Amino acid sequence: MVNLKNYNVILKHFVVITTLFFAFGCSNQKEYISKIEGKQIGVTNSNGENANIEAFIKPYRENIDKDMNEVLAYAPETLEKSKGQWQTSIGGLQADITLASANKILQLREKKSVDICLLNHGGIRAIIPQGNVTTRTAFELMPFENNLVVVALKGEQIVEMVDYIIKERKPHPLSGMQIILTKDEKSYKSISVQGKPLDLNTTYYVATNDYLYNGGDSMYFFKKGSAVYDLDYKLRNVWIDYFKEVDTIPTPKNQRIILD
Repeated sequence: MVNLKNYNVILKHFVVITTLFFAFGCSNQKEYISKIEGKQIGVTNSNGENANIEAFIKPYRENIDKDMNEVLAYAPETLEKSKGQWQTSIGGLQADITLASANKILQLREKKSVDICLLNHGGIRAIIPQGNVTTRTAFELMPFENNLVVVALKGEQIVEMVDYIIKERKPHPLSGMQIILTKDEKSYKSISVQGKPLDLNTTYYVATNDYLYNGGDSMYFFKKGSAVYDLDYKLRNVWIDYFKEVDTIPTPKNQRIILD
């Protein structure tokens, strides 16, 4: 007669050993990607699924377009950044309205006046075309989420700022300051802030954006400031609010950088 007890013990051992064998065997196997395949799927209205998507988003698109196409002001001439060696019409306008906006806020919050505004030439991404100016215009001009900040800089850092402008030879938007260059355009002859000669020991308040304050475009002199005030105000909204306030957009005529 077969000893069932011994048989069951042997069977259990066999099952355990077999299980461990497969477990260790599988754990040592590595999987590799042998082939990757892909295909391009065009987004068209050729099938019902895309038509359904289009029908779903249509009300949202129409609502956004309505807001973006709202006429806010009128430009009697085109303002752009491609014309001008040391300054441009659109750059001067941006710096002027940014300085005015920053000054209004800082006066209310800190009882301090903003003296200068410096922004970057590359930050303006479109033109203001002649004709109606819309909300879309502001988004095209300033597609970034940059905040307006004010930095307290000593006169020594203002000199560094001027040296940077001369070295860059780009028409960076500038307001509140006038620089008279030497004939060779390699240095400055004089610097004035708000109509007064620059004082190296005076603290000046300079409006700019958080990107430049953090060293963008190599404007490292901003980090030497003794204080910084984040106004929690998008530069894009500076444009939008300005357009809403004016009927006709002026073209700045005053010179900020002058050749001797």
